[in-house]
Amino acid sequence: MDTARPVSEQASGHYAYAAETATATVSPQGLVTGWSEGARRLLGYGAAEVVGRAAGELLDAYDMRDGRWERGGSGTAVLRHRDGHLVHVSLHGSPSLGADGEVRAYVVTATATADAATADAAGAGAGRPMVAWSHRQSPLAMATFTRAAEGWRLDAALSGDPPGEADEEGFLRLVQQVADEGRPMRYERTSPGPSSSRQQAWITEMWPVREPATGEVCAVGTATFDNSEEHWARQRLALLNEAGSRIGSTLNVTRTAQELADLAVPRLADFVSVDLLDSVLRGQEPTPGPLDTTVALRRAAHQSTYEGVPEAAVALGGLDSYPAFSPPARALASGKPLISGVGDPDYLRWVGEDKKRGERVRRFGFHSIMATPLRARGITLGVAFFARRNGSKPFEQDDLVLAEELAGRAAVGVDNARRYTRERSNALTLQRSLLPRELPRQAAVEVAYRYLPAGSGAGVGGDWFDVVPLSGTRVALVVGDVVGHGLHASATMGRLRTAVRTLADVDLPPDELLTHLDDLVTHLTYDDGHLPEDLEMPSAAEIGATCLYAVYDPVSRVCTLASAGHPPPAVLYPDGKVGVVHLSPGPLLGVGGLPFEATEVELPEGSLLAFYTDGLVEARDHDIGAGVDRLCETLASPVPSLEVTCDAVLKALLPETPADDVALLLARTRALHTDQVAAWSLPSDPAVVADARAQASRQLAVWGLQEAAFVTELVVSELVTNAIRYGAVPIGLRLIRDRTLICEVSDASSTAPHLRRARAYDEGGRGLHMVAQLTQGWGTRQTSTGKTIWAEQPLPAN
Repeated sequence: MDTARPVSEQASGHYAYAAETATATVSPQGLVTGWSEGARRLLGYGAAEVVGRAAGELLDAYDMRDGRWERGGSGTAVLRHRDGHLVHVSLHGSPSLGADGEVRAYVVTATATADAATADAAGAGAGRPMVAWSHRQSPLAMATFTRAAEGWRLDAALSGDPPGEADEEGFLRLVQQVADEGRPMRYERTSPGPSSSRQQAWITEMWPVREPATGEVCAVGTATFDNSEEHWARQRLALLNEAGSRIGSTLNVTRTAQELADLAVPRLADFVSVDLLDSVLRGQEPTPGPLDTTVALRRAAHQSTYEGVPEAAVALGGLDSYPAFSPPARALASGKPLISGVGDPDYLRWVGEDKKRGERVRRFGFHSIMATPLRARGITLGVAFFARRNGSKPFEQDDLVLAEELAGRAAVGVDNARRYTRERSNALTLQRSLLPRELPRQAAVEVAYRYLPAGSGAGVGGDWFDVVPLSGTRVALVVGDVVGHGLHASATMGRLRTAVRTLADVDLPPDELLTHLDDLVTHLTYDDGHLPEDLEMPSAAEIGATCLYAVYDPVSRVCTLASAGHPPPAVLYPDGKVGVVHLSPGPLLGVGGLPFEATEVELPEGSLLAFYTDGLVEARDHDIGAGVDRLCETLASPVPSLEVTCDAVLKALLPETPADDVALLLARTRALHTDQVAAWSLPSDPAVVADARAQASRQLAVWGLQEAAFVTELVVSELVTNAIRYGAVPIGLRLIRDRTLICEVSDASSTAPHLRRARAYDEGGRGLHMVAQLTQGWGTRQTSTGKTIWAEQPLPAN
């Protein structure tokens, strides 16, 4: 065998070779069968130490460039010296053939390169073996990349395995960038780990390697280390940070529970379910402290990495009862989270006794679970259940801490939503109790209505409506909206509705009624009628309300309206035309000091009036004008009834969940014709009283109401006599036959009579008392020309 030719000998005892050559023979199975003296001097191993061992154990890196050894191939290699340092060599292999032409062995010649000899001489020293050992045993995967004809390639792996993507185009582009820019770079990458809920992460530090003499970049060095734990810690922090913005985004209990499940899958678990107490879903206050008994919980949310959540043993909204030994029940009883799984006898017993749950566990391979109670402000709301399937690593303590933190944040959101649900339920109950349950019977209009509370987090508002029968078969149609939301708005709405009904009983005209209502709102805002000295005047938007009050008279077919900052009604005429009533709107109620104006509109019989609050026509994507136009278009479409019209309007104008309260009141006008109304003008002469009684009696005979003649004559006699004695001309008498028989006497005086009890020797004071006794109701209303006194009596039974 060939031997190396020494050039110089260092004091350390190491040799550097200009062209160190060694020869070895290798069997086709890769075992060393021959070892030359040159090989011993090159690598430090004696023949006895090498022969019989695998040749690959001597290689640190290998590159066969010029073909395979069967054809006499050559290449480069980095060999490992016996003391641990690396030796760079050029290899040439030739096959050794037997008589039958088969390869018996390979003769491999290794020649040390000049660069290797220089590096060996420069690195010679007593610490060289320890440096090599340190590199080989380093947890970092260190490598160098050099430029080749086809681009950058891995030249040598100094320790560990080189980056898994060292041959990928994207990674090599980064190597090129480091070489071009001549500055270090950090590269981080992740890949799916052994668990579906965990990832592996690596950080690769990359730096340019410069030639000392010229300073030119001749290679790129890399050092890669596993950063999975730090990466997962950052992911946990990111998950907690994301939980702050994603959990509790709405004041909805089930939505908040679903947000927890959506966030935890798949980043923490493969399957998550959230079960809540029924009392929580209803907004009620649960019992404080942990739950020490078996209770039924309702499935509020669940999520899975599988579409459709096939693992769920309980459907959404379904009830589930956990036995006391089950992990969820233990978590509820202790108030602390826990980890369980196939190694827990109680877990196996739980899934074994429940056939459906056991089938799901076996089918989907659940092997590790966590149960975390949902607790907030000292009360237990429910339990969150996390599970991992086969292929995912079992839950660890860090996972339990994360699950507990997520469950805590979700519990606060659920409790906030529960409190809001309770307050909203109370406000809805109050508001619905203040709104009319059934509209009163009256002959002036046919009505239908809808009320929808807000579906958003704004809370219940102060929208309201009412239908108030008035004297003379007239009717008042009212709609209003208190600014703000919540219990205060509902309570204020109830006060206003009561005030409107009270003022309507006085038969005030619409503009005067709104003036009195405006004063009331001001007094409701300031108990003593004035502001404290240290407070500024609040705006109308903070204290006000809107109201539209309309009075329709079926005899004259005139509708009188006045508005306090409320949108005007739309009207559909019998000929199919649709428009908006033009009003002179006044200020919001509560502003004070400004007048309200009344508008009169004559409506043909069968006209349809649509009263509404701004929640119906106003939205974020369009203004009130566009909403009113859409309302008019919907009203113009033919529909069979007012009830169907209400539904059509709501469907056309509102989203599935309205952002504000909505009140809609539809009224189709009716008219009383000449066969139902009789009127006479009377002179101011006492002698006319007898004639008035006779005229009334004849009219009752025409209507077939002779049985009512006696009472009617007494009423006519008393009211006409009072008008002649205390009133002023012109004097009028009118009889109206509708659901009741109404007798009205009007005059030009604004002085209203009062019912009083006459003493024994008084000449007067008994007439109105007699009228009140004989009829079912009587009263006085002011008109633009004076007053009208009316009395109403039931029609005789047929």
